[in-house]
Amino acid sequence: MIRSGFVASCVKRSFASTSTAASVGFIGLGNMGGPMAANLLKAKHHVTVFDVNPQAVKELEALGADSARSPAAVAATGADIIVTMLPSSPHVRSVYTGDDGVLSTVAKGTLLIDTSTIDPTASRELALAAADKGAELIDAPVSGGVGGARDGTLTFMVGGSENAFKRAQPVLSDMGKNIVLCGGVGNGQVVKICNNLVLGISMIGVSEAMNLGVQLGMDAKTLAGIFNTSSARCWSSDTYNPVPGVMEGVPSSRDFDGGFGSALMAKDLGLAVAAAHDIKAPLPLGGNALQFYNLLTAHGLGNKDFGVAYKFLAKNKPQE
Repeated sequence: MIRSGFVASCVKRSFASTSTAASVGFIGLGNMGGPMAANLLKAKHHVTVFDVNPQAVKELEALGADSARSPAAVAATGADIIVTMLPSSPHVRSVYTGDDGVLSTVAKGTLLIDTSTIDPTASRELALAAADKGAELIDAPVSGGVGGARDGTLTFMVGGSENAFKRAQPVLSDMGKNIVLCGGVGNGQVVKICNNLVLGISMIGVSEAMNLGVQLGMDAKTLAGIFNTSSARCWSSDTYNPVPGVMEGVPSSRDFDGGFGSALMAKDLGLAVAAAHDIKAPLPLGGNALQFYNLLTAHGLGNKDFGVAYKFLAKNKPQE
């Protein structure tokens, strides 16, 4: 999660929604996208949804959404704004530029908001493709997790023009609390991969330290309480602690289900490592963190929340 004041060069907005109803298409109804679309419905927007999972579509229909058979069909409704929340760059490219993609039917003047976390270069290329169709695409990756998506308290890191940012604000404010303009298209992705670089590393650090303390005889709640009032304090400990029994309402309290998957964290760290490689920026901890989350995925934990790092460490003691 990005705390108040993060990235001084960005333009930050934090306000209660004052939006008027809009016609919104929403593509991608997973752990994040489903709650986000539900919040748009709560705000009385007219929402048309699409997802490859029929059950996810049915759940949104039950809340009042219309559905479409494809991304192209969503765009063909003439929605003012289309929001996408998808797992990776290939998924995003397919949804926008595939044979049945958004850009095959999008109307001129449509604002496209991609809230996925993908390669900044991909965002910039898709923005050019959208412009060729008379539409405008901005990147707006999010931070705040499934809880933030559910509660409407996400942070949106936006890359795009000032005019598009202003146009997007009312809809984004119905899904989030902090709306931040970070510069041109792709800059939202830059901020997001840097944020998740810190998050992925810090979760490993908290997991290692909590496991060490517990193995040495410390009570987990006591240890976490000290972390959270001392110099070890961080989001991975005070808001999303990975030790079962320390906090309620977080993935560690439900066997690491329903959170941000380890495979997705590996994907985001892969984006950071690739970007660092391109500009020859050293990323020693980031590279090791990527290997660790790939290890979790190889052990069948890719769909478990990335806080499963603690469980993995606790159960895999080095051989003497």
